[in-house]
Amino acid sequence: MTDSGDELLVLIDGSSYLYRAFHVPNLQKLSNAQGEPTGAVYGVINMVRKLIQEHHPAHIAVVFDAPGKTFRDELYPAYKANRPPMPDELRCQIEPLHAVIRAMGIPLLQVEGVEADDVIGTLARKAAERGRRVLISTGDKDFAQLVDERVQLVNTMSGTTLDPAGVQEKFGVPAERMIDFLALVGDSSDNIPGVPGVGPKTAAKWLGEYGSLEGLKADATAVKGKAGENLRASLDQLELSRQLATIRCDLELETDPEQLAPSEPDTESLRELFTAMQFRSWLRELDEAAPAAPAAAQADYETILDEERLAAWIEKLRGARLVALDTETTSLDYMEAQLVGISFAVEPGAAAYLPLAHDYPGAPEQVPLARALELLKPLLEDESLPKLGHHIKYDLNVLSNAGVALAGVRFDSMLESYVLESTASRHDMDTLALRHLGRTTIRYEDVAGKGKKQIPFNAVDLEQAAPYAAEDAEVTLCLHRELWPRLEAEAGPRAVFEEIEVPLIAVLARMERAGVLVDVAMLRRQSGEIARRLLELERQAFEAAGQSFNLASPKQLQEILFERMGLPVLAKTPTGQPSTAESVLQDLALDYPLPRLILDYRALAKLQSTYTDRLPEQVNARSGRIHTSYHQAVTATGRLSSSDPNLQNIPVRSDEGRRIRRAFIAPPGHRLLAADYSQIELRIMAHLSGDERLLAAFAANADIHRATAAEVFGLKPDAVTPEQRRAAKAINFGLIYGMSPFGLARQLGIALNDAREYVERYFTRYPGVQAYMEQTREQARERGYVETLFGRRLHVPEIRARNAAQRAAAERMAINAPMQGTAADIIKRAMIALDGWLAARGGGARMIMQVHDELVLEVPEDGVEPVREAVRSCMQEAAELRVPLLVDIGVGANWDQAH
Repeated sequence: MTDSGDELLVLIDGSSYLYRAFHVPNLQKLSNAQGEPTGAVYGVINMVRKLIQEHHPAHIAVVFDAPGKTFRDELYPAYKANRPPMPDELRCQIEPLHAVIRAMGIPLLQVEGVEADDVIGTLARKAAERGRRVLISTGDKDFAQLVDERVQLVNTMSGTTLDPAGVQEKFGVPAERMIDFLALVGDSSDNIPGVPGVGPKTAAKWLGEYGSLEGLKADATAVKGKAGENLRASLDQLELSRQLATIRCDLELETDPEQLAPSEPDTESLRELFTAMQFRSWLRELDEAAPAAPAAAQADYETILDEERLAAWIEKLRGARLVALDTETTSLDYMEAQLVGISFAVEPGAAAYLPLAHDYPGAPEQVPLARALELLKPLLEDESLPKLGHHIKYDLNVLSNAGVALAGVRFDSMLESYVLESTASRHDMDTLALRHLGRTTIRYEDVAGKGKKQIPFNAVDLEQAAPYAAEDAEVTLCLHRELWPRLEAEAGPRAVFEEIEVPLIAVLARMERAGVLVDVAMLRRQSGEIARRLLELERQAFEAAGQSFNLASPKQLQEILFERMGLPVLAKTPTGQPSTAESVLQDLALDYPLPRLILDYRALAKLQSTYTDRLPEQVNARSGRIHTSYHQAVTATGRLSSSDPNLQNIPVRSDEGRRIRRAFIAPPGHRLLAADYSQIELRIMAHLSGDERLLAAFAANADIHRATAAEVFGLKPDAVTPEQRRAAKAINFGLIYGMSPFGLARQLGIALNDAREYVERYFTRYPGVQAYMEQTREQARERGYVETLFGRRLHVPEIRARNAAQRAAAERMAINAPMQGTAADIIKRAMIALDGWLAARGGGARMIMQVHDELVLEVPEDGVEPVREAVRSCMQEAAELRVPLLVDIGVGANWDQAH
């Protein structure tokens, strides 16, 4: 079983790949014995292979332009009129290229009447709206208009990526202004007119001054010089340029992002194609991989159906240096999962599956569950017998449900992969087996079916179930043998694995099973109150708009705000429609009441659907409590994440959010104790940088934001105004996250020059911080990674990228990761120490939640004080810094009271 995370969709701009590969000089010389050109095929496939190896996407598609005209040709007959016809030596490579892609099992898309850009835009937007991460692989700058928190671009030829900060850095405008930017600059290759003589710098300058294309057009008479004349002469055609530059994201496609999972490669077709094109190295790969492909068929897998064979395997396990195990169950929910079987492996190529509850008609007789556990329990609970799993926390919980306290966990191949490469997108067994072992494993869907036809594992025939289950244990062992030597050789990562991540497995498992009590009646009352408040907000919105409309409909909201009410259009969607995104509404809300009402409505509706309505449904029927899943192998920096429900995203700043926390309650006779590190990342910055003024401020227990304001503005601390303290707080936290003067200016609503001056003053007063940042950047460039105080590594290969925006993003990550990662390590160490103290003391106190820098415990009323002191001690002594670690502790009947 594996940790869940956002699944990645990779969309490849095949048309862009094709032309770029064709124009690589070395590839232009490639041809087969018949003289047929093959360079473009080789170049494209090489880029696709590299992309898959680096990102391991769950879903992928290569999208090409379809032959024929598109809606843009109808809109503007001169569109792309300047492009020369495709060379014959490129045209003849298209069909074999498509054949190779399809044989690789990669979905290939062509849609008539639209360009590949629009297909990619539509799929990307749909996937992002469902919470997926999307990576668009292209060299085309037009795609920058699609970039947001979930959609990024990667240029495989240069190895550079673009996130929102990168778009701003590269083009000088945010991604949401890229369409306006492209309309102004034009595109000679596509024959998009733009404004004559206006280049990227002028376009970015205008959009920075006037906010948007609409704002620029409205004030065009104020633009001076020749550029102003050209602008005014181009006003009539700017909207056309804008429409031509806009990537459509609203196509009615027959293909959904969920349908873009890659299939198994057709190796015979690939062999024929590679032979014809004489791609010898890839042919060798096929030949080398062929014998190892049916791994399960070659391996010696046994099905244990009687006590005699079970006893023989128990003896074998007892004599092993390391036991790899995996459980098969009825559910992915560890609180609901019932044991169906257990698999074991002690050497590569051999494993056994012990079925315990396969109950389909005609299923063979199996060792009774109670008897099997009676025989296995001494072995499974033996601390001296080392054990290994892949995401073994799940197995630990499942076995606990069955009355077995699994002990002796020494290794977890998922966590080995994570500690070695935390920035890798996936650490599931199937991905790692392909990446590290070259093995394609049996998938769950292969034995249990898909979708509505999927059956529970206990209903799977043992002829199929046994090889699947046994393979899990055997592959886990093989992964460990591949990963552990690499981890063992690195002192820092090894210490993180052995001293933090592995000990934390049992701690988190106990927290998960403990769960947290919620007041369901209170949540339902809150849901009703929110519903009434939503009705009131709806009434007020109707009154402000002068008519009723669907507040959840962007289209109707566009009509009300921008057509009927005439509010200024601050941004547009990729399809050219006025945007009603939250950032736009926030800006409009400063001057108009309706956008504020819409924002309030959206925030409340999200609270209702995500928490007050949903949490009661997630109460476990057996325990009467909510049980989240904590994930160790998701975030790049080492922080834990949680899901089902995500307790780490429950809002704390709004009144409604705090009311939801009031529904998290202590049972009778108990109290909730919440302990939160105070400004831990700033304290880590002080320690790592060694800046004397910063260290002195923390040593004096000063208000660090007031102290910073006093330094930056040259004042005495008691003369600092609330506004100056707010600015200093933004600087303190902003620098940790790599905020630029531009970002600071936006956050504080001040001029860019003022923000730049604030940052310069900060570094003048805190030179140690600036020196630390520069030293960290340099170390990252030299080593390719940064480290936490305890040796956790975050690899930042893009810090050596040629692209300035990509380098800047990597530098921001390099500066932040040691602080955020060290904070994550510190609270994990505190949890391990506290868990040991609680176990030794007894008395019923237990950890029930971890939320960022906060621990929440459930404590008997008569034991609060000793637990409070133990919590403080464990948390403050989890690291030795040059500044004191402070912990704020509160106690109450509910989470809000204790916070």
